[in-house]
Amino acid sequence: MELQAGAKLLLLLWVIFCGHAQRIRQEARYASIVEVTNGGTWGDWAWPEMCPDGYFASGFSIKVEPPQGIPGDDTALNGIRLHCTRGNAEQNTHVVESQSGSWGSWSEPLWCPGSHYLMAFSLRVEPFSFPGDNTAVNNVRFRCSDGVELEGPGLSWGDYGDWSDSCAKGVCGLQTKIQKPRGLRDDTALNDVRVFCCNS
Repeated sequence: MELQAGAKLLLLLWVIFCGHAQRIRQEARYASIVEVTNGGTWGDWAWPEMCPDGYFASGFSIKVEPPQGIPGDDTALNGIRLHCTRGNAEQNTHVVESQSGSWGSWSEPLWCPGSHYLMAFSLRVEPFSFPGDNTAVNNVRFRCSDGVELEGPGLSWGDYGDWSDSCAKGVCGLQTKIQKPRGLRDDTALNDVRVFCCNS
């Protein structure tokens, strides 16, 4: 019996160690984190999600709830997915997603041309209003390494803020700030985003 308990303890420690080592490897991969200054204030930062080693994000898709009308509760943009590739869009693709809100549906991916990668981003944010139906982030756009700008099919409330700093080589991960569902109170879902830059 003691031998079984000891084996289970060793297995548990090994699983914890492997998970911790994987997180360290993922975190060590990125060279910098870029942010914007106009993100919403509600919610909590979720876990970061990274492209696999050697992959960069060359496309993205978004989860959007359409306008709910009166007296509905709008949340607008609920999530962002990065589509990671190795040099050729739509081939060898790996999709990563940090936490997303509960509402809406996913759009088709938008891709940088050729073998270019996402480099910087900007958020369209509706400012706080009281009384009012707050939505926080409504849309996102990304700039590719060839200068092409891709705008998601989000909603038009609010304004775009400044562009984030640009990654030296390309985007390789993201982290989202999400407000959890609040029952009968006002929901905003996605409030802010951080993007990870990798060099290899």
